[in-house]
Amino acid sequence: MVRNAVLAALAVLLAAPVPALAQAVNDPIVIAHRGASGERPEHTLAAYEIAIDRGADYIEPDLVVTKDLELVARHENELSDTTDVASREEFDHLRRDKMIDGQRVAGWFAEDFTLEELRTLRVRERVGTIRPANLGYNGLYQVPTLAEIVQLVRAKEAETGRRIGLYPELKHPTFLLEVEGVDMVDLLLRELRDLDIEPQDPIFIQSFEVGTLQRLNQRSDYKLVQLLHPEGGPVDEPDMRYAEMVTVPGLEEIAEYADGIGPWLGYVLDPDTMQPTTLVADARALGLTIHPWTLRKENGFLPAALQGTGGPAGEGQWRRLWSAAIATGADGFFTDNVREMVEMLDGEPAS
Repeated sequence: MVRNAVLAALAVLLAAPVPALAQAVNDPIVIAHRGASGERPEHTLAAYEIAIDRGADYIEPDLVVTKDLELVARHENELSDTTDVASREEFDHLRRDKMIDGQRVAGWFAEDFTLEELRTLRVRERVGTIRPANLGYNGLYQVPTLAEIVQLVRAKEAETGRRIGLYPELKHPTFLLEVEGVDMVDLLLRELRDLDIEPQDPIFIQSFEVGTLQRLNQRSDYKLVQLLHPEGGPVDEPDMRYAEMVTVPGLEEIAEYADGIGPWLGYVLDPDTMQPTTLVADARALGLTIHPWTLRKENGFLPAALQGTGGPAGEGQWRRLWSAAIATGADGFFTDNVREMVEMLDGEPAS
């Protein structure tokens, strides 16, 4: 990829001038957010494979756990948004109400299904109003296990001759530990060991929770990333706020247990002025990598000022947003649209 040659020129695409901080661009990695989820239902082997074929450097599986302690990929442990479970009468008896991270959630939960039961479900598109084309793939795919994802990655590495990284996120680990008695830290470390994935391999482990990453830091040498949401704070640290964690004192605390941060894009780029904040420079000064989320094309995900015609599924001024994001100099980006991201970084016209 000839990314470096074009990155500095990307800032020219912006209507407003880019200050000096944003000129120090690097060669960012492309992280396929839940796979190529702009083209296939997220967290399916098909979405991951297409992302790899499009040139992703890393693929990101969100991990939940089954009743028999198998790690599987779902956006949430509640299954009705991403599978056909609500239409499956044989699982009516597994419908529950649970308090998860302070919110009451009703539905069907991965931790109440064995892997065998879960494999009878079929995946459906989660945001069909924004991605109606993906609805055509409803019912085709199963929920994949982490082991199957690793098997796919290794097969594609053998096919392409290039390394492909993993970027797993642990979903609701404190809830699962305190309410369900399931230790996701232990499960993940055991699974990585069984799969012969070493800390020196291309892998980042991420979480919105602080204690989970601190435990991982104490027990392993894997690269760890603290996720930072635009609202609230870590559920396991009720006195902390994400907005405070992106300040220099907050970053200093993160640097004690993590190797990087995964901030909401608005923390690194003002969506109204399209100007960068100091977060990239502040993180780098402390030795933290920074991978903002998430670059997407559809109006439904864009700031209001950049939205175009066609309703939530239409494309807005995503090129302007992406160019400004890349010009901040962040080390990598999560994206739902791997092909367009790779083309932009390679200086090709993104269709």
